[in-house]
Amino acid sequence: MGSGRFDADAWKDYATTSGYDSKSTAEIFTKSDIDKDLDPKGVKVRESRDSKDNPNSTAIIIAQDVTGSMGMISDVMARKGVPTLLQEIYDRKPVSDPAVMCMAIGDVECDRAPLQVTQFESDMRIATQLEKLYLEGGGGGNSYESYAMAWYFAAYHTEIDCFEKRNKKGYLFTIGDEEPTPRITAAAIHTFLGYKPQKDFSLEEILTAASRKYEIFHVIVEEGAHARGYPKQVFNKWKDVLGQRVIRLSDHTKLAEVIVSAIQVNEGVDHDEVEKSWDGSTAVVVGKAIRDIAKTTESKGVVSL
Repeated sequence: MGSGRFDADAWKDYATTSGYDSKSTAEIFTKSDIDKDLDPKGVKVRESRDSKDNPNSTAIIIAQDVTGSMGMISDVMARKGVPTLLQEIYDRKPVSDPAVMCMAIGDVECDRAPLQVTQFESDMRIATQLEKLYLEGGGGGNSYESYAMAWYFAAYHTEIDCFEKRNKKGYLFTIGDEEPTPRITAAAIHTFLGYKPQKDFSLEEILTAASRKYEIFHVIVEEGAHARGYPKQVFNKWKDVLGQRVIRLSDHTKLAEVIVSAIQVNEGVDHDEVEKSWDGSTAVVVGKAIRDIAKTTESKGVVSL
């Protein structure tokens, strides 16, 4: 995918017509099961391609936990997050021509739909696909969700022109309040993607594969129940995996601003400059979130990024 371009006025009109200002989360996300268009089972590849509208496309994946209370992330992205993300990237230009894929993440051990994937899009089609997400609200009692399924799909089921044509990595942000997935089993891949590999995959193996073509970050939603209950445990486990690519988000309504800021820092803009470019409470949230980010060549103990 790659045609079309974001228009702020068109998004505002769509949000108004769709009643985003008055509808509840349940009224925006009405699906009671996974939508066939977002089901990854049998999907060979999702593509982020250059086009006349976006000649230098940059693939950006926003993979959001939808278990428990984490449906609030999809809610804020639909109402204001995606248009803010796109407009700020256009204005600040840390990368060119963003093409956004949204994923929904659950738990492969107990959920019916632990992975949902949209197409890569740059215009209003993002909104209509977001509304198709099934906010299952499941999750298990194992202290982690299947964030690594997003990495696995990105590694083996996406083709992105920014990397293939220009050797420029895309960006992949997983977002949630729980700990890293320890592994993805061959059985889970068979169940949810439709084929069975010869072995299970460790977290490190999947990260290695995905990081070949994506800059990978994880956003810890500190308002989430698990992150509130075990803040040090959650942070330290993610730190062990991603090093300086771990982001602590204190206000989920500022997610888009934090993602844009992380991209800016990774592309070489000074932390203080990025923080000061935002106003008021947004600057405070962003400053805390990006303070440990550095464009590094090594992720602690696991894989070169």
